[in-house]
Amino acid sequence: MKSPRERIIETTFRLFAKQGYNSTGINQIISEAEVARASFYQHFKSKEDLCVAFLNVRHEYWFGELNTFVAKEKESKSKVIRAFDFLVYMNEKESFRGCSFLNILSEIPMDNTKILSVIQSHKADLRIYFSELTDDEVSDHIYMLFESSIIESQLFRTNEFIEKSKKIVTNLIL
Repeated sequence: MKSPRERIIETTFRLFAKQGYNSTGINQIISEAEVARASFYQHFKSKEDLCVAFLNVRHEYWFGELNTFVAKEKESKSKVIRAFDFLVYMNEKESFRGCSFLNILSEIPMDNTKILSVIQSHKADLRIYFSELTDDEVSDHIYMLFESSIIESQLFRTNEFIEKSKKIVTNLIL
């Protein structure tokens, strides 16, 4: 049996993906995670703190999945190209739910620096990921194509933009 904290995080992931951050209440999370109110507040002081914890867990999960997905590639350039295949894989796995970080970003006020800083950190890590695999000259272009591919594929529920971005990136780095 999973711990109350794990059940809360899993429930949060499901509900945020289905309903969004603003439309998901603490009472619903407590009910669907089957935890006591006191147990929830033992782990999280507020919905904002829960969101930060959720995003941190999501960050570790997402980068773990990405690294596992590209691990069989030996060359850095091949890893970059394979990262776009990872987006297709995640779209199939998560039904085009898009980026958890950007989804939440669209729902929070910009003065919510606690959540915003976690989102910015995730995106900074992704930029670093690409900069470590390619020349600095093209890494930001790759990052922007990667990010826009996520958004467009979520919006239109198709991998077409990912495939087009992958071709552009292939031409940039080969």
